Amino acid sequence: MRARPASAAALAAVLLTAAAPQAVSAPAGTAGTHDVVTWGASADRLGDGVPDRAYRLVVRTSVGGSDLRVRLSNAFGDRPLTLDSVWAGTQQSGARLVPGSNRRLTFGGARSVTVPAGKTVLSDALPGKWSAGANLVVSLHSPDAAGRATGHGMAMQTSYTTQGNHAAEESAGNWTGTTGSWFYLDAVTVRTAARTGAVAALGDSITDGWQSTSDLNRRWPDYLARRLQQAGSDVQGVANEGISGNKVLADGAGQSALNRLDRDVLSLPGVRTVFLFEGVNDLKAHTGVTATDLITGYRQVIARAHAASTCVVGATVAPFTGWSEWDAAAEAVRQGVNEFVRTSGEFDAVTDFDRILRSPYDPERILPVFDGGDHLHPNDKGMQAMADAVDLTAPDCTHPPA
Repeated sequence: MRARPASAAALAAVLLTAAAPQAVSAPAGTAGTHDVVTWGASADRLGDGVPDRAYRLVVRTSVGGSDLRVRLSNAFGDRPLTLDSVWAGTQQSGARLVPGSNRRLTFGGARSVTVPAGKTVLSDALPGKWSAGANLVVSLHSPDAAGRATGHGMAMQTSYTTQGNHAAEESAGNWTGTTGSWFYLDAVTVRTAARTGAVAALGDSITDGWQSTSDLNRRWPDYLARRLQQAGSDVQGVANEGISGNKVLADGAGQSALNRLDRDVLSLPGVRTVFLFEGVNDLKAHTGVTATDLITGYRQVIARAHAASTCVVGATVAPFTGWSEWDAAAEAVRQGVNEFVRTSGEFDAVTDFDRILRSPYDPERILPVFDGGDHLHPNDKGMQAMADAVDLTAPDCTHPPA
């Protein structure tokens, strides 16, 4: 069944009915469960690795469950990466953990793991229950990191650093450095009921959360995760796969959406729906990208997602008049792309972020109350309005054939 044009309402039905991609097989005694991503962040290059450095990474879970696993990434490394101490606990405040919460993660039963260049590894399951909407802390140490580091640059979240292996400690005393990036960690999963799924938001800096308030989880996918949880939806996992400056068609600020789709989205367990909200960086870069070019890119995302039995929600490109790179030619491309998103019927559902964010008095500008100050990125109110625009109850989409 095709999407109703310009319908934000269709998202919930897509999330609830789309067929999930093949998940990690349930171990004996856990029939009726599967692994679902509870947190994710797109991998990118992060300068050079530092030997004997430890990172205490704070991330927010979306769906609760048991048997937590972390995925460590050396996707952009030019040599193997050894991590000899990886722990998971719960944040109390700052770098301090809730007493008794920090536990060691293993990899094939071993305490140390070496991640080959260009690869990722998944930890063994850590027994116990993990809550939705909690600040999980993953602490990790590498004795010999060097060469290109992999991670996520703009976390909008304070994490902590130290020299030496202090990953097992629950106190904050040795964790005196701070970082606004996540190093080597790109996904966290939990085991939950087989009916539970996840959505992955594939996007740029708006999805990444720029201009939202740091450390408060006010990116629009965070607001969406809370709405799904409060509604008791069968889809509760949300992975934020935005990269600031990212494009659909060309590498630059991170690999293009087309080049990272498999790793950052389709490889995540339990993902039923891709939420595609990207394109403004392609059209405002003045490289000659046309509406036809961008639509061709969207169609490739749709085809590859459908081949993985995953639905795709398309979002219109938001207004950005007043941003330094705006001009009439870029606006014409934006209007052409948005017409395709609204009316083509090729997406399984449509969310009209342009309509939600634009001013009724000047529809090529973001509404001032939603403007983060640069006329492109929404503030906290704008982020919440985007998530609130999604009707979580309308059953008007079915999953595409595999």
